[in-house]
Amino acid sequence: MSAPYILVLYYSRHGATSEMARHIARGIELSGLEARLRTVPAVSTDCEAVVPDIPASGAPYATLDDLRHCAGLVLGSPTRFGNMAAPLKYFLDGTSSLWLGGELVGKPAAVFTSTASLHGGQETTLLSMLLPLMHHGMLVLGLPYSESALLDTRGGGTPYGASHHAGADGKRQLDEHETALCRALGQRVGATAKALEASRG
Repeated sequence: MSAPYILVLYYSRHGATSEMARHIARGIELSGLEARLRTVPAVSTDCEAVVPDIPASGAPYATLDDLRHCAGLVLGSPTRFGNMAAPLKYFLDGTSSLWLGGELVGKPAAVFTSTASLHGGQETTLLSMLLPLMHHGMLVLGLPYSESALLDTRGGGTPYGASHHAGADGKRQLDEHETALCRALGQRVGATAKALEASRG
């Protein structure tokens, strides 16, 4: 059996969400677990998009097996009208076989997002991503206020998950507080997954 890993599954249009994913992965690795970065392909509003098997750059596309075998999940998306982006929702809509088998029940999960404006729906987007995870029976983790960056942040950061104010052009870099909260979230999911694995062992 392979070593346990945390799946960091995200969709990123302009790069801000993928940057967050990398900081979350570093936090997971600080907990002593492997972080597995995966993305999902874009979808089209006009027609069924023909998607290559391998993205041109960045993380590989996720499969159901990536999700099935993970010890925990951190899910990320930019906000779209206060909701997760359609490509991520499309992927999650295809996970009913995992739901029927209860394959994600009891695994820790958390969420993260980036927005163009400071009050552009960060919290509602995070909550929209939590809903399918709760239907899957996952154990939802947020960020406690013992994380000092949550009190000091002037950009992103919520108790529901990590967030980032990317700016209208999507080019604003993560600040020190947003980065710290991404790493803290990854470390929290990793540590929880390790504890759960040990209790089953």
